[in-house]
Amino acid sequence: MLVRLLYASRAVDTSPGAIEAILTQAREHNPSCGITGILCYGGGIFLQAIEGGRMAVSELFGHIQKDPRHQDVALLHFEEISERRFGGWTMGQVNLNRLNHSILLKYSERAELDPYAVSGKVSLALLEELMATASIIGRV
Repeated sequence: MLVRLLYASRAVDTSPGAIEAILTQAREHNPSCGITGILCYGGGIFLQAIEGGRMAVSELFGHIQKDPRHQDVALLHFEEISERRFGGWTMGQVNLNRLNHSILLKYSERAELDPYAVSGKVSLALLEELMATASIIGRV
């Protein structure tokens, strides 16, 4: 049973090294658990979609909720899926600082990442557009 979970959180430490450490840990740990996904980061906010088996995704989300590097963790969307959309990445990353702001503006009131202010489906649509426009930096 495959599922997709979308959540938002705020970074406690916004330094580049701290963000890279989160990505490195995900890339090292997730493949062995069958987890794939994409991570957006900008303005101190994470927007992440994770896909995999129901128990693996649930367990990972539980760890994220307890992770001291994240605060204000909010579940935005959860669904059973028949196939992965973000299966090409162990954890792809979007650098919002280099993104065309019109993409963000298409999905929200202002050209800034604020998944707390939009629906989970809107945030998922944003991630899909970022994937379609090759805005994702991926390392498998």
